[in-house]
Amino acid sequence: MNSVRLRTFGLARQSLLGMKPRKSIVRLLWGLVIFLALVGVAAATRRAIVLFFPATGAASRNPAAALDTGFARNRTLTLVHIFPGFLFMILGPLQFVRRIRSRHLRFHRWSGRVFVSLGIVIGVSALAMSYTTSIGGANETAATTLFAIIFLFDLVKACVHIRRREIAQHREWMIRAYAIGLAVATVRPIVGVFFATSPFTHLTPKEFFGTAFWLGFTLNFIAAEAWIDYTRGMPAVVYSVAPRTGAN
Repeated sequence: MNSVRLRTFGLARQSLLGMKPRKSIVRLLWGLVIFLALVGVAAATRRAIVLFFPATGAASRNPAAALDTGFARNRTLTLVHIFPGFLFMILGPLQFVRRIRSRHLRFHRWSGRVFVSLGIVIGVSALAMSYTTSIGGANETAATTLFAIIFLFDLVKACVHIRRREIAQHREWMIRAYAIGLAVATVRPIVGVFFATSPFTHLTPKEFFGTAFWLGFTLNFIAAEAWIDYTRGMPAVVYSVAPRTGAN
């Protein structure tokens, strides 16, 4: 009886390990990631244009234009945050392209190092901006501080695992890090909904910005954990790792 149970367990485990994510789910996820990455790139571009050409923002009909004052007062800090953020949004998806990982390992490693370096600058500058450019007061500051710390922790864990050649764990922590970084883009549509419904809710940006940040970060955090749990144990690309040090 025990041998039958063990054999059944072994077959079930083998079947599980042979599974692959459904193509429809993968396509949907990639579509969302690319959309949010483009939102992040657009947000960083707009912020840079407004900082370099203030008259552009003043002439804009965007309801968020009135909120640019705090970023203008902290121009250098904002630029230190958004320039790496622009590149982070672009490099992020490339870290998870299977073909690049398997066929262009050197590019994957070096782009991974750049990605992590950019992330550290983004995380540290985000902590500083939490207390200097906050629109939603203490509520927003609490959200951005907490998730900036989680973001930096995720990056460090990803680096630790790749240096130990623990590829699966490295992948999971990189997913977590990019999901948190991408949450800044997720916040934008949520803020848009709050602005659109403000004539009915009578909520001001100071009242809803913090809630929007909590929602955006939490949604991405949950999505990352769900994807990691869904794909854990499924076959991944096995690529050779030369015995040399590197962040990725």
